Amino acid sequence: MPDAFFLLAAVGLPYLGALVVALLPNNNNRNIEAWLAGGVALLTLVMVWLLYYPDASTGGVLRLELPWVPELGLNFVLRMDGLASVFAVMVAGIGFLVVLYARYYMSPEDPIPRFFAFLLAFMGSMMGLVLSGNLVQLVFFWELTSLFSFLLIGYWQHAAPARDGARMALTVTSAGGLALFAGVLVLGHIVGSYDLDRVLASGDVIRTHPLYLPALVLILLGALTKSAQFPFHFWLPHAMAAPTPVSAYLHSATLVKAGIFLMIRLWPVLSGTEAWFWIVSSAGVITLLLGAYVAIFQHDLKGLLAYSTISHLGLITLLLGLNSQLALVAAIFHTMNHATFKASLFMAAGIIDHETGTRDIRRLSGLNRSMPFTARLALVAAAAMAGVPLLNGFISKEMFFTEALTASTAPTLLHSLLPVAATVAGIFAVAYSLRFIHGAFFGPDTDDLPRTPHEPPQWMRLPVEVLVFGCMIVGILPAATIGPFLDVAVRSVLGNATPEYSLAVWHGINLPLAMSIFALVMGVLLYRMLQRHFGTGVEGTPLIRGLDGRRIFDRAMVFLSWRFARTLERLLGTSRLQMQLRLLVCVSILAATLALLPDGLKLGGVTLTQADPVVGLIWLVGAGCAIGAAYQAKYHRLAALVLMGGTGLAICLTFVWFSAPDLALTQLLVEVVTTVLLLLGLRWLPKRVEFAASDMVLPRLRRYRDFVIAVAAGAGLTAVSYATMTRPSPEGISRHFLERAYTEGGGTNVVNVILVDFRGFDTLGEITVLGIVALTVFALLRRFRPAPESVGVPEQQQGGTGDWLLVPGVIMRLMFPVICVVALFLLLRGHDLPGGGFAAGLMMSVAILLQYMAGGTRWVEDRLRVHPLRWMGVGLLLAAGTGSAALLFGRPFLTSYFAYADLGWLGKLPLASAVLFDLGVFSLVFGATVLMLIAIAHQSVRSPKPAPSVPPSPAPVGGDD
Repeated sequence: MPDAFFLLAAVGLPYLGALVVALLPNNNNRNIEAWLAGGVALLTLVMVWLLYYPDASTGGVLRLELPWVPELGLNFVLRMDGLASVFAVMVAGIGFLVVLYARYYMSPEDPIPRFFAFLLAFMGSMMGLVLSGNLVQLVFFWELTSLFSFLLIGYWQHAAPARDGARMALTVTSAGGLALFAGVLVLGHIVGSYDLDRVLASGDVIRTHPLYLPALVLILLGALTKSAQFPFHFWLPHAMAAPTPVSAYLHSATLVKAGIFLMIRLWPVLSGTEAWFWIVSSAGVITLLLGAYVAIFQHDLKGLLAYSTISHLGLITLLLGLNSQLALVAAIFHTMNHATFKASLFMAAGIIDHETGTRDIRRLSGLNRSMPFTARLALVAAAAMAGVPLLNGFISKEMFFTEALTASTAPTLLHSLLPVAATVAGIFAVAYSLRFIHGAFFGPDTDDLPRTPHEPPQWMRLPVEVLVFGCMIVGILPAATIGPFLDVAVRSVLGNATPEYSLAVWHGINLPLAMSIFALVMGVLLYRMLQRHFGTGVEGTPLIRGLDGRRIFDRAMVFLSWRFARTLERLLGTSRLQMQLRLLVCVSILAATLALLPDGLKLGGVTLTQADPVVGLIWLVGAGCAIGAAYQAKYHRLAALVLMGGTGLAICLTFVWFSAPDLALTQLLVEVVTTVLLLLGLRWLPKRVEFAASDMVLPRLRRYRDFVIAVAAGAGLTAVSYATMTRPSPEGISRHFLERAYTEGGGTNVVNVILVDFRGFDTLGEITVLGIVALTVFALLRRFRPAPESVGVPEQQQGGTGDWLLVPGVIMRLMFPVICVVALFLLLRGHDLPGGGFAAGLMMSVAILLQYMAGGTRWVEDRLRVHPLRWMGVGLLLAAGTGSAALLFGRPFLTSYFAYADLGWLGKLPLASAVLFDLGVFSLVFGATVLMLIAIAHQSVRSPKPAPSVPPSPAPVGGDD
């Protein structure tokens, strides 16, 4: 149980920390946020380390499974093996160093709580991704990383490059995420389960299945887009508009490694085929060479590091595509090495930018004299990136050269070109590493800098020192330092197929060593040649200036979001709601007709009971009201609304007649609330256009057409309903609920038990939709709220009763506490008797509506300050929290618990956790209704001046929230 708790806490703690940090005030003090975020990251790292020993380090698998929807194979599964533990250590460890670095990098004027909240939420998403034991759950966290990376890249939202880079990253990675989701569904269909353990044990079944290739292509689309592989590499350089701590974290050790992690995780079941080799290796080798070549000509330090990151990710991808166990070892090893030297280089680039005010290599020179410690740290990290001996990058590069030579024995052209491609990429790596170091730190001093350069604070430099020390110690003593971690990760993927390999620094004089020396020498010569020929003034990338990924992306987005969308809008769109509803109804009729064409609509053999004349009379009145409402809508909207209320009352009486008091109560309250809200909105509808007698032909034809559509839809629903009622009901559905409502749900009101227990997830989704609708209504109408000058408008124009309804107004105010008590009564009795959270929320809303009608907006503002957003937020959190509490006890989400509390002479009081869920429903329904009242009621105050272009934010009734 302690291990399982740590495993769950490793994912949940960053989210909890993000929530706490987000609630902190923005007081230009970075210490509180940084201490809290750093503490969360460090504690997460400690928990991961405690889980690493003794389970993952000995080859074991730690697993926590919480039931969710077992029938569909959708359980919440956390699984830690060697590979997951290594990636989790990188996520938490480098995350802690980035938090420390960001404390000094970020400006106090920035919204610091928002930054650290997004950073911690992203950390939690990455932890959930690498620890997921269910493929659908992995895709869920995968999309969360895309979402939070979008927020982090666009953190400086006032800057257009940040907004554009964030939108591009989200578009590309989310599209890949959708492809990944489709591939996971296909993979789950092949295996018969989404559980990772079962999938990893079904390699032969997957590779021989006819759907293997579609699943492979879809999954690789997700992995290649996330890891910025050709042709999806273009989004990563534009993501450099993010703050440097974001780049150091997301684009070196976490986000871009998600695709690499996925390919390593599924390597045992997807690799070993020609399709895997050609897709993965081709993307890898092109990305390796293209990224390295373009990096040489970048003038922005972060741009250079971005393209070098693309190149190194291509190197890892190429290794994974070779279908070799030793290549997989090299890929995992280089993934770990790349995280250290690239994160340190990003931080060094951030220090240069922070202390000089620029990242442009053409303006930087001679910083070695003013920033000697930073220069030496960056020199070591860049040397590791170039593959200089006695540094970690050299060892993994040697392994890469070895695998390229081994693969060249195969007969294909790609295999034969691999040694050449590897050597050329090594040459380019030396060239762009030299440009980074020589361009920034050596050469003459320059006075053309926004700030006078100097060393950063010691604590800002400490994360770089830690990472650079890791590059050195791993390069000198690889087997003793990183060897055990690499072995654990490799064995968790390959198992008994793990090959023999060596992490020794010296393997003798051999061809890979000769390739390394040749790459180092030729890289230096290439840089000197380019420097002499181009200097620092070359613009763009020679030979491939026309290959601009962003231009292609922008053109595609223009086509999709402008031309294609405009075409669809012209064909299907309309500015009138009536036409949209007509189209929707017609499509529904067509779909139902096509579904019934093969077999027709067959009636069952159940004999219907004899019709009751009283019910028939009620339905006749309701139908008359409905027809009258449709007719009166042409002439008098108020009369139509009254007649609609009559139809609703007829439905309410029908529910009562058929012994459905819960539905009747809810229907009655809904009619009251919606009628009042619609009355408030009637005056803002546009005036009707009056046609002359000679011009009535076309409108009359439209009405006939609408009449035919309405009759067709109504007749179809009647026929389907009649056919359903004449068929015997499925055995066990109603009986199942009746028999288990009390024994398993703890309530005698079967309807309420279904809503808050058996179908609680549906209810949670419904109240979420209700909250979204309320926010949407407010957002649509807030621009028309009255200006402050309307305070002096007479009471009669503010929605109140004024002096002409004094007695009813007093009665309405006196009814407020009575209605509140009734609402509480309905809430508390709902689990056993008619009532519940939804009915109680509507009843409470009626109380507020009466106060509005009695006193108007100003009276409500002075007497009652209801914060609808808070009510909605608390309600949603309470409902979701009540459901999540079941997970802590190993039960499915929203599992209800009930017991009896013995109160002595007062008797036994029934207690059920579903009451808390119902309380959340009550809170959200009440808040959403009041928010919509605010949105509509404020429109009833006619302002003498136009409303301001930027209206006030949502607030309590009459005030600001």
